[in-house]
Amino acid sequence: MTAHDPIQWHGTTILSVRKDGQVVIAGDGQVSVGQTVMKANARKVRWLAGGTVMAGFAGATADALTLFERLEAKLEQHPGQLTRACVEMAKDWRTDRYLRRLEAMMIVADRSVSLVLTGNGDVLEPEDGVVAIGSGGSFALSAARALVDVDGMDAEAIARKAMRIAASVCVYTNENITLEKL
Repeated sequence: MTAHDPIQWHGTTILSVRKDGQVVIAGDGQVSVGQTVMKANARKVRWLAGGTVMAGFAGATADALTLFERLEAKLEQHPGQLTRACVEMAKDWRTDRYLRRLEAMMIVADRSVSLVLTGNGDVLEPEDGVVAIGSGGSFALSAARALVDVDGMDAEAIARKAMRIAASVCVYTNENITLEKL
């Protein structure tokens, strides 16, 4: 990194697994700037809508917190309608000049649906109940998909194992996992 390069914040692995009526979102705790670990215990998974919606973010923290606030407002306008609230927020994210500059992605889930939201206006529902974002997202996603059909493993066990695997491969992911479940 030269003196003229912007500081590059890397990191984050967020994973959601839905299996047998249970849904979890797990996130690692590492925040990296370049090759330096700045924080090892960041909390990237939160509750929204009075504890009925879980959300995890990858990207710039301030941007993600702004998006959480916006989503919370949409959930208040459309209570119990996570998909509709996300679509409305995605519209704002794409069209609002300020929001378009935000660099973050989110996974959100309630009892019935899991979704990925992006600044491109995407609101994506995984077809198999497993989704991941962030620098270690592809590693966690692959591991979780391999484990999802294993008998005796519930959503939480799958998420924990997949996150450990991602942490063993991705230098921007650690094993300090925050996990929330419904």
